[in-house]
Amino acid sequence: MKASTLSFRAAVLIALAGMIWGIVMAISRDHSALPAHAHLNLLGWVSLFLFGIFYRLHPSLDLASSARIQVWIWIVGTLVLTVGVALVHSGNAIGDPIAGVGALTVLVDMALFGWLVFRQGQAGMAAK
Repeated sequence: MKASTLSFRAAVLIALAGMIWGIVMAISRDHSALPAHAHLNLLGWVSLFLFGIFYRLHPSLDLASSARIQVWIWIVGTLVLTVGVALVHSGNAIGDPIAGVGALTVLVDMALFGWLVFRQGQAGMAAK
């Protein structure tokens, strides 16, 4: 599967989960998980969709295993971070280290994405 396809599919699934979660919060009038909900939507829906656009615009990278690995790491990191933040905001102290692991995972993975972006740019310059 191409990295862009994986990104788009994961983005849609996470967007649906985030929307359902938002509706549940609205119905229950309990918005204590709002920060986790925001992280899920921004890191899951928005970032994954943007990754998908980038990979679709760079077909050679779209087929690379490094791009698919980057997307999978992002998905896992986003889910771990979201769970950790939700636990923190529900008053559960175990959420702090979980959120920390998730945050570091997406940080390192953004560095990987940045490396792929700059490497792609250098390859494009060399081809000119």
